[in-house]
Amino acid sequence: MDLLNTLVDKGLRRELPTREEALAVLATSDDDLLEVVAAAGKVRRQWFGRRVKLNYLVNLKSGLCPEDCSYCSQRLGSKAEILKYTWLKPDEASKAAAAGVAGGAKRVCLVASGRGPTDRDVDRVSETIEAIKEQHEGVEVCACLGLLSDGQADRLRSAGADAYNHNLNTSEGTYGDITTTHTYADRVETVQQAQAAGLSACSGLIAGMGESDADLVDVVFSLRELDPDSVPVNFLIPFEGTPLAKEWNLTPQRCLRILAMTRFVCPDVEVRLAGGREVHLRSMQPLALHLVNSIFLGDYLTSEGQAGQADLDMIADAGFEVEGAGTTTLPAHRAQAGGGCGSHDGGCAPCGEAPADAAAEPSEIPAARTDLVAVRRRGAGTDLAPNA
Repeated sequence: MDLLNTLVDKGLRRELPTREEALAVLATSDDDLLEVVAAAGKVRRQWFGRRVKLNYLVNLKSGLCPEDCSYCSQRLGSKAEILKYTWLKPDEASKAAAAGVAGGAKRVCLVASGRGPTDRDVDRVSETIEAIKEQHEGVEVCACLGLLSDGQADRLRSAGADAYNHNLNTSEGTYGDITTTHTYADRVETVQQAQAAGLSACSGLIAGMGESDADLVDVVFSLRELDPDSVPVNFLIPFEGTPLAKEWNLTPQRCLRILAMTRFVCPDVEVRLAGGREVHLRSMQPLALHLVNSIFLGDYLTSEGQAGQADLDMIADAGFEVEGAGTTTLPAHRAQAGGGCGSHDGGCAPCGEAPADAAAEPSEIPAARTDLVAVRRRGAGTDLAPNA
């Protein structure tokens, strides 16, 4: 397919596709899906090899948010039956983070509901960051606390934070349909404050909220322009008790096309498969690993995720490997230039140059999992119900 050949060539050169090309990816048929995945997979492997970075969420403060984001179970007026609690103490948060690190997580994401942190909240989170870093010296810490005020990003950086997450979520043109208590511009400004403070910017989107293909392309193009180092792609979890509870718009095939389009637009960025993958990709999750190079391990903020061991098994079975703590996630040219989906700043590696380990294959064949072989004792030929 000429379209895919063109997109692969552009991805290997870190060249921005046209809007028409990005829209065409979303419009491809299910019959062409494997070709789309294979093409985007070439770009993914060029810049990230077969490595998968693991991230772990710690919800520092859950529920009772004053903002009205329609997708969120923690929103103002939410009737979703989620856990609600105030700030975890630093030792409690550090203990929670340790579970993720023990499971192989390289980054811990500290999240708190609310419009944005007070200065006292920044103090609390700073203490938590210091506690985690003291226990796990090499772990990356990302904070996600909402809209930042002047100077707060600098304080988080001084406390040891490595990154800050604040998602754009949807296109600027439709943002007002999703949230009314703050603006799209507010979100952009917070990401820029984080970047100015020297934090690695993390900003992504939520798909499945009733948006059009054009909206999806708009937000991903806006993300490329904003230049984050990581782009989490969330798929809406339609919580009962929220305004979007009836928005079931995604199929596994559409999710994969969205991830492929994101990879083509931001070829050398950390694209992270985030919330909702178990709900919408289901048994096709392993295919997504050919498109993304990062996932969340275990549970999310207010919903349960796939069992951590199941994630690790999935990565191994699909022929990928967990990224080690001593490995730099981003390609050399991005790490040197300070990030950007398509930066061509001075000091970049030549366009198309792969990281040293990009072509590396797993060093050994995993041992056979004989423990997974179990003789059937139910269903046909027995008096017990089948496992179906």
